[in-house]
Amino acid sequence: MVFVIALVVLNIASSYLYTRFDFTLEKRFTLNPKSKAVLAEADKEITVTVFLDGNLPAAFKRLKNATSDLLNDYKANSGVKIKVVFTDPMEGLNQQAQDTVIQNLYSNGIEPTNLNIKNEAGFSQKTIFPMAIVQAGDRQVPVKLLQNLDATGNYEQNINNSIQNLEYVFSSAIRKVNTAENPRIGFTEGNGEPADPYLSDAMKSLSDSYEVGRVDLNLISKEGLDKLKMLFITKPQKEFSEALKYKINYFVMNGGRVVWSVDQVSADLDSLKGKGQQLAFNNKLNLDDMLFMYGARINYNLVADLNCAEIPLAMGGANGQQRDIQMAPWVYYPVLVPDAFPGLVKNIDGIRTEFLSTIDTIGLKGVKKTVLLHTSPYHIEHNTPEVLSLQVVAETPDQRKYFHPPAIAAVLLEGTFPSVFLNRQPPAGIAEDYSTGALSKKTKMIVIGDGDIFRNQVSGRDGSVFPLGFDRYTQRSFGNKALLLNIADYLSSDDNLIDLRNKEVKVRLLDKQLLRADKVKWQLINVIVPLLLLISFAIFQHYYRKYKYAR
Repeated sequence: MVFVIALVVLNIASSYLYTRFDFTLEKRFTLNPKSKAVLAEADKEITVTVFLDGNLPAAFKRLKNATSDLLNDYKANSGVKIKVVFTDPMEGLNQQAQDTVIQNLYSNGIEPTNLNIKNEAGFSQKTIFPMAIVQAGDRQVPVKLLQNLDATGNYEQNINNSIQNLEYVFSSAIRKVNTAENPRIGFTEGNGEPADPYLSDAMKSLSDSYEVGRVDLNLISKEGLDKLKMLFITKPQKEFSEALKYKINYFVMNGGRVVWSVDQVSADLDSLKGKGQQLAFNNKLNLDDMLFMYGARINYNLVADLNCAEIPLAMGGANGQQRDIQMAPWVYYPVLVPDAFPGLVKNIDGIRTEFLSTIDTIGLKGVKKTVLLHTSPYHIEHNTPEVLSLQVVAETPDQRKYFHPPAIAAVLLEGTFPSVFLNRQPPAGIAEDYSTGALSKKTKMIVIGDGDIFRNQVSGRDGSVFPLGFDRYTQRSFGNKALLLNIADYLSSDDNLIDLRNKEVKVRLLDKQLLRADKVKWQLINVIVPLLLLISFAIFQHYYRKYKYAR
């Protein structure tokens, strides 16, 4: 009787108290203290709408269940009410209504994913929304649950990577919707940087959590620089004057964060297609001394990498026949490999680049250097000037010739940086007082040897903008947008939530080949062994009772 009463009391208590014990080696079900701190700071009711529901493939059910478990942990540790809703936005709708829903969700940052699901009959297609919206008050942030959907269709590994990333994306989103102000991010203009349409998706993607706009360093005042949190110097084509460098140095000295996305070499695929050859020559940007003082050097070279993107080329056309457009690998468009260690780039897809240059780091006291992106082991570095030819696509590359240690393509610099203008007079054109100390406040910057990494493609027909990282020719999405968002998140905050991406979730998957080979054997075992055990128990019970009551 006492046992029954205790069981009833335990069940009643468990309906009001949520707790669980994590016995996993990697502590997959334990919230990081940083997530608990974010929840403790929340002061508004939070609503989380997850669009991953309904009839899902097994791998995505695992992602849904992991999301549900994590959000239950958030509810248990939060000082405010967290409402969680799972919904299938496509359930019960005809095709026309589904198209309308897809457009409405896309306008709110919720993107559909089309799956080719392999089954015993072949493949079937299904549209799902592996995303969520976190909302608090009048602010909402879209959350991407599926981080790595690559072309191989290895859903189990992709789901595993996504589960590892869940705590980071939800903690980051909750922090953003509860933050009173949005940090300001500026994309420079006035030095030949890409026009607005080519940076449109980068700025739009960041605008959900930041105030984003263009910044002309020629016109901005000291007060304007003081209001900025981060500066993106993206693909400049004109030389920087000493006055502009003076303003950038002031920004860095006062703790501003800078992303240098720079082309050291001038090369253009459109010119190549028109002429068949082009001389790739060095850009004169007047930034080398500045980057050297901060601890990095972008080399004057071009990387040819066998791990590369494809470009469309007109093939054939002999004897008056119409030429066919075919995709061909272009070694001067390397697909960079994110380093496995830093959380900032962990578990994101390959990064598409165009006419990349390598980076060297400079030993500098007080500055920590972390490699973020590198080339593949199969690459060649061509010193420039160099004549480029489309003929390279028709050649079969010798892998032995290309085999070299991976080269640095992007590096994170953190610490206190020396002033480039220490003990120097302000250059001509500086009217305000931009005086600084010998060392900067503690800050961060990222140097990337490619100016196109944050540039989206634009349709030549109607000027429509394609998503950042999406290649309209191959219909493949690269990890450029994820890299941009992670960089902005890391550089704009000092709480280092990005460390949550280092969480490891080990999944012990079944060997599918062995499973198919031994399928009949295990089916027989699962059917026959329980019956044999039941029969054995019945025989034992029969003779035991006969023995017991025969005396």
